[in-house]
Amino acid sequence: MKLEAAKQEFIQTWGTLGSKWGINRTMAQIHAFLLCSSEPQCTEMIMQSLNVSRGNVNMNLRKLMEWRLVMKQHKSGERKEFFFAEKNAVTICKRIAEERKKQELDPALHTLNQIVEQLEITSEEDKEFHETVKEFALISNHTNTIINSVIKAEESWILNKFLYFVKNNQKGAEY
Repeated sequence: MKLEAAKQEFIQTWGTLGSKWGINRTMAQIHAFLLCSSEPQCTEMIMQSLNVSRGNVNMNLRKLMEWRLVMKQHKSGERKEFFFAEKNAVTICKRIAEERKKQELDPALHTLNQIVEQLEITSEEDKEFHETVKEFALISNHTNTIINSVIKAEESWILNKFLYFVKNNQKGAEY
């Protein structure tokens, strides 16, 4: 496979994966395009390469910068803004986990913990519901602890744990 074909395949696949993560396809494709780029890219180049409108590119670049996956760069003598992606895979995964936690897990945890603490238990049905929500809150709180540990962990620790897991779970698979 030639480089350009591989890049296009990566951009399409990253776009599909992103939409399954709950972010829009264009945002994921812009991120993938910048991951594939050896030089920072201007808005016009992103628009042309992905066939996306200026407004769509600008909106998604802002979101990617909020997630700290894309940064802006100014070049001397240029009026245009240029954008480049963080390329360290562990850093990217940590930042995505951090954003997803903030947007999804934190609000759910708040609600679950609030129900567990404030539910008035006056019947057997109340007690059963309370126990169910309490179990979900316990699992969610443990998940939150794990995610926080991964976000704060050093890159070498994460890679070592991941490689250990892969080594001990591949069951004869060869790569």
